[in-house]
Amino acid sequence: MGSTSYNWQAEKTKVGDRISFLYNNEILSDVYFLVGKGPQRRRIPAHKFVLSIGSAVFDAMFNGGIATQSDEVELPDVEPSAFMALLRFLYTDEVQIGPETVMTTLYTAKKYAIPTLEKACVDFLKKNLAPDNAFMLLSQARLFDEPQLAALCLECIDKNTVEAVNAEGFPDIDYDTLYVVLQRDTLAIRESQLFTAVARWAEHECLRRRIPSNAENKRTALAKALYQIRFPLMTVEEFASCAAQSNILTDKEVVSLFLHFTVNPKPQVHFLDKPRCCLTGKEKVINRFAKVESRWGYSGTSDRIRFSCSRRIFVVGLGLYGSMYGPSDYQVTVQLIQTDTNEILAHNETAFNSDGNDSVFRVMFKEPVETKPNVSYTASATLRGPDSHYGTSGQKKVVYDLDGKEKLTFNFSYATGNNNGTSVEDGQIPEIIFYT
Repeated sequence: MGSTSYNWQAEKTKVGDRISFLYNNEILSDVYFLVGKGPQRRRIPAHKFVLSIGSAVFDAMFNGGIATQSDEVELPDVEPSAFMALLRFLYTDEVQIGPETVMTTLYTAKKYAIPTLEKACVDFLKKNLAPDNAFMLLSQARLFDEPQLAALCLECIDKNTVEAVNAEGFPDIDYDTLYVVLQRDTLAIRESQLFTAVARWAEHECLRRRIPSNAENKRTALAKALYQIRFPLMTVEEFASCAAQSNILTDKEVVSLFLHFTVNPKPQVHFLDKPRCCLTGKEKVINRFAKVESRWGYSGTSDRIRFSCSRRIFVVGLGLYGSMYGPSDYQVTVQLIQTDTNEILAHNETAFNSDGNDSVFRVMFKEPVETKPNVSYTASATLRGPDSHYGTSGQKKVVYDLDGKEKLTFNFSYATGNNNGTSVEDGQIPEIIFYT
């Protein structure tokens, strides 16, 4: 509590200093908040005027048509530390939050309509977002209706799915958050690993419900979320060693999935078989040039090359050559275009730094793009920067061996029109980066 000395005002030369002095101070206080529940409950002094000029909710509470006349206000749903952080901001403009208090402070800031403090909480969370807390923050962002933060959490989970689902807090997320994530096509994880993590979540959910964590109860806990696991994307070995022995699936489902893996035509199964875009295997790269030369110049025209593949793939980026003059920065716009319709399927404007050697530099699309077998696509790159290396002795046909089981055939052809000179034989765009 503050001093009760006479004429304390004389020591405070500015309005801000005088109001700050009143923070958590009984001097002139005309309302008390009983904050929290149980042994943590605190009685905190405040000043209706200060609170009213900082919050429309407090203004309505103290000065509106249904204004409270009580000198004490019960707040059982608010954490004392969060309420103190809110008062500190209203009295001093200081934002004092940390990992332990940020979510409760965000809740309190939203409850009392203080958007500046709310934004500070969200910015803190964005700055501290990591794979090991992404699921916990996603649950909280959905609970507190913070769509921007939720989108960032989902992006982090997409890029670091294995680490995120193996985090300590993953089994504690709510069911709706689990379901939303399992629906995504962009998770960076093999389906067998995802099933193992989801089974662990189901075990914890049984404990929360205080029921035995047997296979039947796990299936009940998962409900429709089980059908978001894409079992047909597993290899038969992965399925046999993991999901088939879990007893979460029925005998009929296990048999139908084994038949799906081993016979043709494949029987219908009740699980999705749509790939999670690029992430059903390892990233793959094909290079169409045998040699590297220099130099290649840029004047604003796009380098373009057409290609087709013998099977469906998911293109995630292009490889490009960089500077021949030492460390240099390039601005680049990459596109993937369906040749016949001229539809732009992917577009990204970004930058990369070249160190002067003849290595290929990766430029990725924002989202993987599905390309159909034997359909012509145009890869396009518009570079802004110094002269670069380029490829020569290009091949019209490049064959990629998929672990000895299947061969992919890429065919390259000339992209008519303005292409900055890039052709099958010479130029830019040496690599297509893809998943199967």
